[in-house]
Amino acid sequence: MAGCRACPRLVDWREEVARTKRAAFADQTYWGRPVPGFGPPDARLLILGLAPAAHGGNRTGRMFTGDRSGDVLYRALYDVGLASQPTAVHADDGLALHGVRVTSPVHCAPPANKPTPRERDTCRPWLVRELRLLRPTVRAAVVLGAFGWQAAFPAFAEAGWSVPRPRPAFGHGTRVTLPAPNGDDLDVFGCFHVSQRNTFTGRLTPAMLREVLRDAARVAGLPYLEGS
Repeated sequence: MAGCRACPRLVDWREEVARTKRAAFADQTYWGRPVPGFGPPDARLLILGLAPAAHGGNRTGRMFTGDRSGDVLYRALYDVGLASQPTAVHADDGLALHGVRVTSPVHCAPPANKPTPRERDTCRPWLVRELRLLRPTVRAAVVLGAFGWQAAFPAFAEAGWSVPRPRPAFGHGTRVTLPAPNGDDLDVFGCFHVSQRNTFTGRLTPAMLREVLRDAARVAGLPYLEGS
């Protein structure tokens, strides 16, 4: 995956950002490549975002690390007992996830945080492959935002789960059960994205995020902290 160059616009952008950098990170070496999923390969809970941030995952090489969105997500995971620490600063900071894997439908940082539908579809085989590897263990997924929701369901279908038609509409707190032939169903939860736009305006509060994570952890059979 790290060598993928399938989307010229994304390749140009991720590499340009890695060369020019942000002033605050001028002394750092940016990852500047597709960002792989993060977390144990036998996770029971999957968190699916949108794409790496230009100066976050594109810099650190780890999903939702080194940016404001990641600050919110990993703090919430820590608060409910699903992460070893509340911060995600760089790829070697010691952070471990407990039964949770974090990934996205687009693995390269896009300009203005907006991948195109074609880029989403081009990147889908990577997500399908990851889902197939997780199928023996994963029992719940939290999808952050409408873009991730649209991208997730075709990938779930290709990975072997039955997706209803018409596809369920996105909404915060939405829960959809996707049957599997062997009985290992997947419960999919919708959640507003942890973007600054949502968290700064209060559309998504830490309590709302923790509630979705606790519900998903319960379905996945993971231990979590009640009332956190």
